Order: sequence, then structure tokens, then C-alpha cells
Amino acid sequence: MTQTTTDRPAGRASGAVVPVLAFAGIVVAVMQTLLVPVIKDLPQLLDTAPSNATWVLTSTLLSGAVATPIMGRLGDLYGKRRLLILSLAVMVVGALVSALTSDLLLMITGRTLQGFAMGAIPLGIGLMRDMLPREKLGSAMALMSSSIGVGGGLALPAAALVAQHSDWHALFYGAAGLGALAIALTLLVVPESPVRAEGSFDLPGALGLSAGLVLFLLPITKGSDWGWTSGTTLGLFAASAAVLLLWGVMELRLKAPLVDLRTTARPAVLFTNLASIMVGVSFYVVSLVLPQLLQLPESTGYGLGQSMVVAGLLVAPLGLTMMFTAPVYARLSAKYGPKVTLILGLLIIAIGYGAGLGLMSAAWQSLVISVLLGAGIGLAYSSLPALIVGAVPASETGAANGLNTLMRSIGTSVSSAVIGMVLANTANNVGGVEIPTMHGFRVSFLIATGAVAVGLLLALFLPGRRPSEKPQLRASSEEDAALERAERVLRGFRGRVLAADGAPVARAKVTLIDRRGRQAGATLSAEDGSYALTVPAQGSYVVAARAAGHGPLASSATHAGDERPVDLDLSLPGETVSA
Repeated sequence: MTQTTTDRPAGRASGAVVPVLAFAGIVVAVMQTLLVPVIKDLPQLLDTAPSNATWVLTSTLLSGAVATPIMGRLGDLYGKRRLLILSLAVMVVGALVSALTSDLLLMITGRTLQGFAMGAIPLGIGLMRDMLPREKLGSAMALMSSSIGVGGGLALPAAALVAQHSDWHALFYGAAGLGALAIALTLLVVPESPVRAEGSFDLPGALGLSAGLVLFLLPITKGSDWGWTSGTTLGLFAASAAVLLLWGVMELRLKAPLVDLRTTARPAVLFTNLASIMVGVSFYVVSLVLPQLLQLPESTGYGLGQSMVVAGLLVAPLGLTMMFTAPVYARLSAKYGPKVTLILGLLIIAIGYGAGLGLMSAAWQSLVISVLLGAGIGLAYSSLPALIVGAVPASETGAANGLNTLMRSIGTSVSSAVIGMVLANTANNVGGVEIPTMHGFRVSFLIATGAVAVGLLLALFLPGRRPSEKPQLRASSEEDAALERAERVLRGFRGRVLAADGAPVARAKVTLIDRRGRQAGATLSAEDGSYALTVPAQGSYVVAARAAGHGPLASSATHAGDERPVDLDLSLPGETVSA
């Protein structure tokens, strides 16, 4: 998968790009927790059985999981901004469908469309890598990655306020309005990325991955209703394993697969994705436990007797802390690397859940838990895209981050199923109503702590920073820290294409060829003749340039992983320049 550009060279992005993309990410993430405040009332609101009502939540998780890698790959091929706008438009349509109905099937349809917007997260990260000034890249990607948690955390109090004082359909009207605003801002502020992956869209791969994910996630989300040892549950798991195995074999044989499995097998990518599942598990546990504990009546002996709105406000610092962690992450990551910040974040999450085991007796204690967990999850989420981006070529950024976002979605889906089962199996039946117990809440926190411990173990296997990669100067500001990190990520060749008389040559095709004679990258020179190429790995390459009316040129160059980018001035026609 190589990269090329559009006809127009990249311009410098405006300062509003980061907040606009982060806002789009937050709007999309809101869909995941939008109905949490009314989840217990859904059977009555939709006039259906509780087992059927859960599909309103399950459908969003499933479609989001399927959409993230597919939209990421489509963005790499056809333009990340274009696919970002499409994702948001599908979400708006889905929100309007849900707003206009109380029919179960139509509601599930609308919620499914809303879930497809989750692809906006990896698309936003890809846009940032492709066009932002390098000094802003670290903190920007951190903020975009954290938007998943920020949107989920901020949605709880806002949705609770609306649900308590208005018709619940107003939630969807509000979501549609936010989506439309995000589309308008994206059209006005965000330019299209010039980076493209060459090849065609792998439709069989997309269908195979979608089928495998649905077969896997469906029994996870419905296993507690069907029975974990039932034939349906076990049969779907077996079918998922078979489909994903066949899909993997097929992907390995394709030149332009939906997911480059060889890239995902690299230790930096593999262990990051596995750790992402554990972070997803830990994030969703607090979202399921604290609102229920806060709203249970004090007559239970352990419930905190808060209203729906107050409960949402006490959990909101989870998202706010994640948002404010992004600039802190940029400084820490530049000095110590994203592996260290991921480990630090996981340690803080473990401390938060460990302390939470003894901090469940007062409303203010929930605030402390939310802040601690928000800081830890924010650091962990912020580290993930930097680890992925540093390990894959620029032309695979969208697909690779889409797969990473999928791993987080799998984590939240597993968390939802397991914690739901734990709370149901430990509940007390009072007057025909199942009431969660303090024992169930504590077991849930222990499960989250165990998931974090596994995540820590996985993070230790991530490749560390080589001695040559350590910064020589201590960063004195957030921008310096982000710049140091970005320079390690964006290595490659850069230079100018010049004619025989020294004049710059615009729109010359500049191609990067590896030592096996395969194209490893391509771009078009800008109006001033400048070009930049990112290398997929260290080694020897040939940089070739061609333009109408000029002879071809080939220039040998070597790129080592611990060296700075090599400047090449290519003169046309026919003059070879050594590097």
C-alpha cells in the first residue's frame, strides 16, 4: 500500500482544524452513551420485552465495530475528509430516524446508522497526521483519541438532563443538530488530505471482516440473554472463528488488503491493539457502575439516592479530565515516549479502581473516582494513536487507526456483556425488581482492575525507545515536546525537483522505490518544486522523478531509522544526484 497525493499539494492547516476534528469525535462518541440514562425504561418506551430493547444499544456497538476499519481504509483511498463528512451525515440520518419513531425496528435501524459514525475517530487522526504542523501533532492526536471517552462522559449528564425534563426523543434531535454542526464546521475549516493509498477497495475483505465481527460480537452482547453455554452462543463463536480465519488467509494473499495483517503483526501494532481492548474494558466499567450506584435509593443501605441529572454531573469529570489530559500527555510522551505514558495511564486506572473499592459510600467519592479514572484513561487513550502512527506508513494511517478503534470497541462490548452479567447474577429481587448489589459493584471494579493488569503486561512487551531516539534537549514547552515526537514519526525524504536551468518543476511525479524494485511511495511536487516522502522502514531506496517535457532522473539514497530526513535536490533532465 503506497501513498500518492491529490492534484493539489497540501496546504498549511488553520488553527481551527484540531478543535473542529475533536468536536466531531466527541459528537460521534456521544452516540455510545446517549441512551444510558433511559436504558432501564426502554422496554416501556418501545413497548417491547427487555431482551428486545437491548438491541437498541447492541446495534450501535455492532455497526460501530464494523465501520471503523472499513471507513478508515476508504479514507486512505478516497480522501479522509470526504469519508469523515459521510460518516457524520449517516449519523445525522440515523438520529432523525430514531427521533421520529417509537417503533422497535425503526429505532434499531436508526441506532445502527448512528453507530457507523465511529469511523470518524480514525479518519480524524489520519487527517491530523497528514496535514497538521509537526509541532501540534502530538497533542492533537491525543485529543482526538480521547474524544471517545470525552464524548461518552459528557453525554451522560446532558442526556440525563434532557431525559428528565423532556421527551426522550429530544435526545436524538439534539444529536442530529450536533452532527449537522460538525459537518458544517468540517466543510468550512478542514481541508482534504493530499495523502492517498494506491489500489482498490477490498470489498470481499470488508464483507468477511464484517461477518466475522458480527458473529463474534453478537454472542458477547447477547450471551447473558441466550445463555453462555447455549448452542446459539457457542455456535456463533465457532462460526466467527472460522470466518475470521478464512478472512485472514484471504487478506494475506491480496496485494491491497483491507487490513495489512503483516503490519498488524508487528510488535508495536499487535501489543498496542491488544492493550487497547483492556483500556476499552476499563473505560466502560465505570460508565455502567457509578450511575447506577448514585441513583439507587438510600433505603437499599448502600445506594446514594441522587437524581439522574446529579448522577450524570458527578460522572462528567471522567470526560472533562480526559480532555485536559491531552496537553499533559504531549509533554510526557515527548520526554519519555508513548509506551511510558501508556503504562503510566494504566497504573493510574488501576489506582482509581483500587481506591474505588473503598470509595462507594458518598456522592463526593464518585467524583474522586471519576477524576482519577479520567486522568488514567486519558493518558492511555492518548498514547494509542502515537504508537500506531509510529509503526505504520502514512498511507495506512486511517485503516490502522480504524483497527485500533475497533479493538477499543471490542473492549467496551466485552465490558458491557460481562459487567451486565455480573450485576444481573448478583442482584437482589425486591418486589419483582432486580436491584444491583454492592457486591456486584465491587466485583465489577475488580474485573476492571484485572483487565488493567493484563493491559500493563501487554504494554511491557511494546518496543521501547532506542537510545538514539532519546531527545538531546529537554522540552521546555508543549510545542517542543510535540515536535520532538513528530520528528520521530515523520521521517523520510524531502527536497525539490529542479529543471536543468535551476527552475522549480511543479507537478512532477516523485516515486520512492525500495531495494526489491517495488514502489514504496509516490507524490507530486508542489508549485515551488518541493516534495516530501515518508519511508515505510529504514533501508536503501531510489528516488525517481518524472515530469512532462523533462527526462527521467533516479537518485540513490539510504534512510536509517536513527537519522534525520535526507534533503535531496533533484535536477532534471538526466542528472543524477547522490545522497
